[in-house]
Amino acid sequence: MRKITYFILVKSIAWYIKLIAFLSHKRASYLAYRFFSEPREGKLSKDKLPKVLKNTFTETFTEEETHFQVYVWEGNENTVLLVHGWESNASRWENLLPFLQRSGSTIVALDAPAHGLSGGKIFSIPQYAQFIHKTVEKYQPQYLIGHSIGGKTCLYYQYLYPNNSIQKMVILGAPSDFTILIKNFARILDLSNAIVADLEARYIEFFQQQLEDFSGQKFASHLKVKGLIAHDVDDDVVSVKEGLKIAQAWKDAQYIETKGLGHSMHNEALYQNIYEFLFIQ
Repeated sequence: MRKITYFILVKSIAWYIKLIAFLSHKRASYLAYRFFSEPREGKLSKDKLPKVLKNTFTETFTEEETHFQVYVWEGNENTVLLVHGWESNASRWENLLPFLQRSGSTIVALDAPAHGLSGGKIFSIPQYAQFIHKTVEKYQPQYLIGHSIGGKTCLYYQYLYPNNSIQKMVILGAPSDFTILIKNFARILDLSNAIVADLEARYIEFFQQQLEDFSGQKFASHLKVKGLIAHDVDDDVVSVKEGLKIAQAWKDAQYIETKGLGHSMHNEALYQNIYEFLFIQ
């Protein structure tokens, strides 16, 4: 039922953008950008927090006039920072938490821009990286774990703000090429070449670099920390080829290929691998 609802929503938006394009190309391009950048799920209410987030120490930071939420499960001096993906929030780590807490570590998770209890309506990787940077400055984690677009943001963060306190990173189901994200989006909505060009131009201006350079593969090639990359062959959101690109570029990284987990990658065997990589190897 959820897939059917999503299909109807996407087709309705595609039709609406095409209709608006007849009246105003500029307006249609803006609508395409908003749909590409605004999450439709993942927000939280303080009055209805998931149980896993209720018994935490919380902090709210401000970064460039946008607030973002941090949750802390207190432990020892070893610290792990968790970075969720698109249309999600910090509660997505509920099943992984018991494995990480076996080590006695302090666990920190944050909500992305326009997700969870964080502010804003638009999500962007550069802003998310700034959120990570401020959280790292405060909590000094030794380990980063990122899922999906959160994984790519971790790569971008460590590329942009090389931090010697980070010893290991775990990247789960992450995309590499931003150009592929836009192409897939354009294909789903059947966008015209002119609107796609406008969308690309907007992000070139935003990132201050060519889109082909805004690549997880490129970011990974500069990393000096140890990495664990996991991707599922049945991922129908981010192709397993994207994970392979990152793995091939990262000099000191292990690669795990799973099957049957899809994009969410919730699995006890995988969690055990993550635990061993972080705390035993």
